[in-house]
Amino acid sequence: MKHYSYKTSGVCSQKIDFDLTDDGKLTNIVFLGGCNGNLKAIAKLCEGKDAKEIANLLKGNTCGWKTTSCADQLSIAINEALK
Repeated sequence: MKHYSYKTSGVCSQKIDFDLTDDGKLTNIVFLGGCNGNLKAIAKLCEGKDAKEIANLLKGNTCGWKTTSCADQLSIAINEALK
């Protein structure tokens, strides 16, 4: 298992931490800052799921007038971790 920290850009949360298991599953997802309840829900829904599947599902999600969102930032973070 490997731990990743990602500094977000263009969103309210400042950082996303998560672990990637040896078989490509997401675990221990934590957002620093942002909409607490919504981000806890995203983390709970993604827990134990395939990282590639989650990255594809969340990619391109926007928040209000922004061109990104915390979910989109998680997608970017996952894709960087999978490189």
